Amino acid sequence: MSTTSSRTDALLQQYDIDPERGFLPPVEPLVCLPRAFAAWENLVREMPKLLAAGRIRQEIKDLPLLDHTLLEGEDQINRAMLLLSYLGASYIYGEKPVVNVIPANVAIPWFYVAQSLGRPPVLSYASHALYNWRRFDLNAPIELGNIARLENFLGGVDEDWFVLVHVAIEARAGKGIKAIVEAQDAVTDKDAETVIAKLYEVAASLKSMLATLTRMPEKCDPYIYYHRVRPYIFGWKDNPAFPEGVYYEGVEAYQGKPQAFRGETGAQSSIIPLLDNALGIVYENNPLLEHLIALREYMPPKHRDFILFMEARPSIRVFVLRHSATVPGLADAYNECLTLISRFRSKHLEYAGTYIHAQSQREKSNPIEVGTGGTPFMKYLKQHEREMQAYLVD
Repeated sequence: MSTTSSRTDALLQQYDIDPERGFLPPVEPLVCLPRAFAAWENLVREMPKLLAAGRIRQEIKDLPLLDHTLLEGEDQINRAMLLLSYLGASYIYGEKPVVNVIPANVAIPWFYVAQSLGRPPVLSYASHALYNWRRFDLNAPIELGNIARLENFLGGVDEDWFVLVHVAIEARAGKGIKAIVEAQDAVTDKDAETVIAKLYEVAASLKSMLATLTRMPEKCDPYIYYHRVRPYIFGWKDNPAFPEGVYYEGVEAYQGKPQAFRGETGAQSSIIPLLDNALGIVYENNPLLEHLIALREYMPPKHRDFILFMEARPSIRVFVLRHSATVPGLADAYNECLTLISRFRSKHLEYAGTYIHAQSQREKSNPIEVGTGGTPFMKYLKQHEREMQAYLVD
């Protein structure tokens, strides 16, 4: 390993980013908590059956109030966050009509576990995807065909595939994240040839991410996604079913007031915001930008810190604009990255149309005009696409 590569690896690891896996945890997510937390583990294991039977709320009400202070280490805390997020979301959405109160036996430990992770107590992308997978063959890559989910709501191939595609995309991003750091270092060194080479490594990573995303329809049907998967991943901010938010029973810090947190969404992934910042893409100051910045609160803190860190580093875009006229291929390499990000977003927009917008809304809690993160997603995704085109370098 070169000195430059070792230095980059050390930098990434400071922000809990793996040089190969990217924002996925550097070791496999924990699959089970110690015996003291068996009540959570057992109930989440039975969740698909209990949801199908319409028994989930009573079972959650009967849970004991477990002592979150017995959790040791970040692996256990992340596992607890996953379990409590599933319990909280299934309590709210698992039976009809939906309810707006989470019982204290879930709300209290969920609040403290979330506090220790620096994220709100709601199901977010980090728990739903980053920490919710395992490999069949530990000697084979983290990729579709070799990964399975740890936990489900209703279960089934469509729910599994929807999240596993995201996990595989995160793994594909790892090399691109490392390359974009090294491209910035090359800007500092005024090494245009290395900037070009590293930008094409970023582009190769983006191509692999896009190829993985295009596989979504293979095993995730739009109708099943909308009616069986999506209802459980909503939050309670800008959700028409919860105009005031949701109450966390027994959480003294909330003083009996309802809380409004955004739901799980792929827009909480750190990959594209990181690449946008590193490539100098600045969106218009409007509700879309405000929403994107707000979603960072749901990312692991070190990941969102890294996004800001990359934004403050040497500007790849400024370097390209200054030298593209005299360095053949520099603008092409930069534009290739932007074009692929745009294509990735276009595919996302296409899926938003077929998997959500084209479906028939039956319930207020599963709106077709508002994303799981609580925004008018079709309008925002189209706007994103338009703005990206303006950044191409002639």
